[in-house]
Amino acid sequence: MVHRAGDSAGGQAFVRQVCWRDFHHQVLAARPDAVSVDYRSRGDRWRRDDDAFTAWQEGRTGYPVVDAGMRQLAREGWMHNRARLIVGHFLCKTLYVDWRLGARHFFDLLIDGDMANNTMNWQWVAGTGTDSRFNRTMNPVTQGRRHDPDGDYVRRYVPELSEVAGPAVHEPWTLPVALRRQLDYPDPIVDFAEATEEFLRARGKR
Repeated sequence: MVHRAGDSAGGQAFVRQVCWRDFHHQVLAARPDAVSVDYRSRGDRWRRDDDAFTAWQEGRTGYPVVDAGMRQLAREGWMHNRARLIVGHFLCKTLYVDWRLGARHFFDLLIDGDMANNTMNWQWVAGTGTDSRFNRTMNPVTQGRRHDPDGDYVRRYVPELSEVAGPAVHEPWTLPVALRRQLDYPDPIVDFAEATEEFLRARGKR
């Protein structure tokens, strides 16, 4: 397979993803209950917050790169792997909402939905899978600035922010008050730093 894919960076990346796909299928074959049960439980008491979950589904969290990813999913049935990681981490480790809800939403909408890959990638994000590092988190602002430095991705899927130039689009709450008032875009539904600290405290007690 490596020979046929080529020795380029893209070829090697493709082979790695195929390996992950096969690995996840093997894991699910051995543990079919992992579709709905933590592979490695950390005793989470996931929050039940219907409003926060709906805001996440609809791309109204107030975090632009998260909202762009969720709106792309709803519109196109697909999003880049990096966006999947960002929105997944936000749901599980910022909102502390059960990964199973996210997995079900993804599987309903993804045109490339695959039970094994979808399930085990969500468990990886949630820290309940085969690599269950509980303290792995993603800051949506940092991720947005790093992977969408000019803000083009956000502006494509979040038209409310189309007039915000450059990387400032990733933190609209920091814009001048007069400009901020002109935007039909919600404030962040949670403070990321506070939510992450709460999550880490909850996980650290396990």
